[in-house]
Amino acid sequence: MIKWVKASPELQGKLPLGANKQGTTCTKHALCIYLFFLDFALPSSHPALNGQKAAKSARDSFSAYNSTYLTVPQNWTSWHRSGTNGALEASLVSYSSSIINNYVEGTQAGAGDKASPSGLHFRDSKRKVDYVLAYHYRRHLAQHVPDAASLEPRSRSASVALVSNGGTGKGRAEPQQQQDDGQCALQVCLGLPGLDIAELSPLDALEEERRLQREEYERNLLEAGLEIEKDPENKSQGVSFVRIHAPWQVLSREAELLKIKMPTKKIYEITEEKGILKTLNEIWCKLTEPLQPQVPQQENTKMKTLSYPFSREKIYLYNIKDKDTFFDNATRSRIVREILKRTSTKARNNMGIGTLIANNVYDAAYPLHDGEYKGQNDDTNERKLLYQEWARYGVFYKFQPIDLIRKYFGEKIGLYFAWLGLYTEFLIPSSAVGIIVFLYGCITIESDIPSKEMCDQRNAFTMCPLCDKFCDYWNLSSACATARASHLFDNPATVFFSIFMALWATMFLEQWKRLQMRLSYFWDLTGLEEEEEHPRPEYETKLLQKKLKNKNITTESSNENEKEKLTWSDRMPGYAANFGLILFMIMLAFSAVFGVIVYRITTAAALSFSTNETTRSNVRVTVTATAVIINLVVVLILDEIYGAVAKWLTEIEIPKTEKTFEERLILKAFLLKFVNSYASIFYVAFFKGRFVGRPGRYVYVFEGYRMEECAPGGCLMELCIQLSIIMLGKQLIQNNLFEIGIPKLKKLFRKLKDERTEVKEMETNQSKNPQQWDLDYILEPFTGLTPEYMEMIIQFGFVTLFVASFPLAPVFALLNNIIEVRLDAKKFVTELRRPDTVREKDIGIWYNILSGIGKLSVIINAFVIAVTSDFIPRLMYQYAYSQNGTMHGFINHTLSYFNVSQLKDGTQPENSLFAQEVSFCRFKDYREPPWSPHQYEFSKQYWAVLSARLAFVILFQNLVMFLSVLVDWMIPDIPKDISEQIKKEKTMLVDFFLKEEHEKLKLIESFIAHDKRKRRSGIKSRRTRAASFSHCHRSPKGSFTSFSSQHTVV
Repeated sequence: MIKWVKASPELQGKLPLGANKQGTTCTKHALCIYLFFLDFALPSSHPALNGQKAAKSARDSFSAYNSTYLTVPQNWTSWHRSGTNGALEASLVSYSSSIINNYVEGTQAGAGDKASPSGLHFRDSKRKVDYVLAYHYRRHLAQHVPDAASLEPRSRSASVALVSNGGTGKGRAEPQQQQDDGQCALQVCLGLPGLDIAELSPLDALEEERRLQREEYERNLLEAGLEIEKDPENKSQGVSFVRIHAPWQVLSREAELLKIKMPTKKIYEITEEKGILKTLNEIWCKLTEPLQPQVPQQENTKMKTLSYPFSREKIYLYNIKDKDTFFDNATRSRIVREILKRTSTKARNNMGIGTLIANNVYDAAYPLHDGEYKGQNDDTNERKLLYQEWARYGVFYKFQPIDLIRKYFGEKIGLYFAWLGLYTEFLIPSSAVGIIVFLYGCITIESDIPSKEMCDQRNAFTMCPLCDKFCDYWNLSSACATARASHLFDNPATVFFSIFMALWATMFLEQWKRLQMRLSYFWDLTGLEEEEEHPRPEYETKLLQKKLKNKNITTESSNENEKEKLTWSDRMPGYAANFGLILFMIMLAFSAVFGVIVYRITTAAALSFSTNETTRSNVRVTVTATAVIINLVVVLILDEIYGAVAKWLTEIEIPKTEKTFEERLILKAFLLKFVNSYASIFYVAFFKGRFVGRPGRYVYVFEGYRMEECAPGGCLMELCIQLSIIMLGKQLIQNNLFEIGIPKLKKLFRKLKDERTEVKEMETNQSKNPQQWDLDYILEPFTGLTPEYMEMIIQFGFVTLFVASFPLAPVFALLNNIIEVRLDAKKFVTELRRPDTVREKDIGIWYNILSGIGKLSVIINAFVIAVTSDFIPRLMYQYAYSQNGTMHGFINHTLSYFNVSQLKDGTQPENSLFAQEVSFCRFKDYREPPWSPHQYEFSKQYWAVLSARLAFVILFQNLVMFLSVLVDWMIPDIPKDISEQIKKEKTMLVDFFLKEEHEKLKLIESFIAHDKRKRRSGIKSRRTRAASFSHCHRSPKGSFTSFSSQHTVV
């Protein structure tokens, strides 16, 4: 038998592992392990026979203890615990069937690696693998210490010690904390007689420390009731897996602690809607039947099982047909994950699997997928079903199997895809209305009087030069194409569409609240209490550092019972860094926008100097197109930077729980990405062309470059171009190409890295086909839903915030989302490890962000219509200044006069192509003419139009807000039928309890009554026999005759 010994110097070799729970004191720079080979009473003549007997004994003890121990496959050809090579390894091979640290080999040599056929069970093909821990191991490359070279050779049974004097090496944790708590497992043993000494490098020492932590953690898991199976570590380095199974006792105990709702025996009928709603629902179901996914559903959708939090005392209430399948895979993995989170190790005060992964003790912890999704066999599992009916682009027209998604991935991911599906469905009517608005602009473009006047070459509107010296006067009719294109998006229908989209956003949020409540009812999330979350590893590490710091300065008068926690003063450096860096990042986004502005100004000036006529005539188009593309590239780059910065800023805040961490990360990332995505759009919509000045008094930047102006047709067309290119570019490049390409590149890089670093060694025991835990390990880890939600929230902003300038935004969003749903589905099913199931009853902080964007969109669209478009000036001209109530003369009304003789010296056009002398040029503004006493000042029309614009903003905002509140009030958050069903379920639950308790009481009373009757009949029969025997004793002859006669009668 092999035993590990951890002892003080005076007790070396006498104390087995586990006997001394307190550990011993270790020196700071050394590490030692003692291996004592005890009871090696194996006859040398029959080693194989004795090995078989030992294996059989191990198997018998394995069955007798009902899988209490950790199963380790046979054929353990190399043993990393030894830390040495050569003779020690050879000796260990002979005794590979013994009990080692509570780890039992349950198979004979040559058959130990026979894997379960499904790859989802232990090697006995009975116990299901509920969770997997993966870690990298590295066998020690030990070297003999020079000082020990003079020691005489030892026999094979001699003790062996491993010594590390490289404790100060980089990458190794300082062991001083372990000394304080008495957790050091190793001792300095140089110079002890009877020991072979082998030196450990710093890397080997660190690996040994991690191995000890793994052993302790796995022992604690065994004590918690879990069952474990491990792989042999038969290479110099590689990946090993710890497979975990939760038996019924553990599942039932944890389900009761977590208050998991489970189905009872009671089934009741769901009250259906009556009247016209029922008829419409039936018609809708028949029409959409071809669109339904072909997945197994509940046989009778009108019936629902009554659920109640699991209780072992009331186990008779539940419909338990098979204990192995009562808890589904998602619930089993969730229970095991909770145990892994709260199981701690004494070494380095590690609290749970999160800390161990953060300290690289384990590489990963994940539940298994339900098998292959593309297998050739006929076995159908939920993963394959999801791939066939949901995660393929060929089924884009089908509805999502939300219930199956929730069952496989959990409620949190199920709610995301339900929200995404509802959002995509709501984009259909908004897209239809947007197309109608666009078609209206196309149809009415020929009848638009202002664009006709602008295109009419007979109206000789000579415009002032666009730049100094090198730009000539130009005719307004040359901007005819821009004016006609602007009418497509700047027409009275866009005002209606803005109001429609504001109400659309409100109705979408209200409908989501109703759907969310309906799903909560059917998924048994009503009344779900928030579970107490475990602290994050970073929080625990920071708290431990604070405790160690306070331990040195604590006085005896301090309150030792007070529970320590991080205060605002501990987090103040993080808060200060957050404030400063977020401000810096916002200024960086504004600087990027300003850089693009400078590019536009300088490029326009440079192209104006060109001698090529074609180049000069296309200056505006060239500058606009290239500037938007540059801006898109900058937005994409800053988006990735901002995501990483937001995560780092949240980490230095040291939030206590994962939920707090996620909420703070979402707020920071959304703030930064919102500014980054919309800064340039805000500039074009509200600032471009507002600070240009006027001819003779232009505003200059960098002492020679004029601020850029809007196109003759207005800035709305440029806003449309800016919005469309950024929206389509982000969707095409970031949301689709990045999501497809980056995971594949990461997977390829990880595969190449493993192939390069892993030593090529033949594994005689390894099965030919990789198991499910091997296949899942090479997949990408799940990092949360924040990126998925974020890209949809930013898209929701594009659809609602500036929809007045781009009515086709919902159409492109719809086309993107049809692909996005299947892309996300394929990623979750085929490219990611199976996420841990999380029970959530809502989408959390994302709803508040959506609601905020909806309210902000009302204000922004009001200003876009009032300030950016020409809707208000046209309205004012038609009803206040037009002589015949038409739009004739509108262009002339919006243009002011300027006397060219008042141009500053050096700014007049050189080599003007205009034949006649130009006395006055026109520019777009409401200013007094040169012949007015107040020349070039704002005219009365300017102030009238400005007042009308502000009045429109106030009227539009209040009207739409009132309609939104009205829609919110008219649509109840909880559907009426669901509200009634919840009340009915509560009443039914009480009745069901009373009925079951009454039946239980009746059953107990019947047993008691039966027992009483049985005792009474026994007493009566004993009395009868006693009477007959006493009568026989008094008259033997008569009694005998009497007995014989009675017997004859019978």
